[in-house]
Amino acid sequence: MNSGHVELGRAQQERWEAAYARRPRLHGVGPSVAAEWAVGVFGAAGIDDVLELGAGHGRDALFLARQGFSVHATDFSEAALDQLRHEAQREGLDDRVTAALHDVRDPLPVADATVNAVFANVLLNMAFSPAELRALVAEIHRVLCPGGVFVYAVWSTADPCSRHWNRLDDGLSMHDGFVGRFFDESLVGELSEQWQLDETTPYDEGQRRMWRVTMTKPGPES
Repeated sequence: MNSGHVELGRAQQERWEAAYARRPRLHGVGPSVAAEWAVGVFGAAGIDDVLELGAGHGRDALFLARQGFSVHATDFSEAALDQLRHEAQREGLDDRVTAALHDVRDPLPVADATVNAVFANVLLNMAFSPAELRALVAEIHRVLCPGGVFVYAVWSTADPCSRHWNRLDDGLSMHDGFVGRFFDESLVGELSEQWQLDETTPYDEGQRRMWRVTMTKPGPES
């Protein structure tokens, strides 16, 4: 892996760790629009357990648990996960929510075809190189069972905020020290190769312009 990408990833991890430590409940306490959508998608598919990647301090993990799902949440910030664990215990949801420190630039610590659903809200927008982004989606494909569902949400290139970010290499942008990638429809399509693309919907969440995407891992008969 390019050493510059390693250094960028490490710097961003430190920045997010500091942000979560400085401001608990950084993203608020209510669920994301994508998590509310995912409840219906996973429920319709008969799924009751979810792997959430990039869970942060757990607003969506806790929401999913309140809806009856068992959630295994991962993030690369220990400060965020400590907040998630504390809130899960406070709400009596610690039997439905587990949390583990993991950087998704590394392979997921999950066996092949053992997960029924994966959820990620804005994780794919983070400071990944194109190769890291493709590798992450491939890892999610690997761990999902045939017929398993991946729901994710990302910032769109149509988001007016994107104009105020400074452009970097590899399609990344920076604002206030945070680095990310805005998605256009072609990138959503590229990442859906080898998947069944069920839904791609633009929507607004607050002042952000987003994409909501639902993909299914095809079964052997597909």
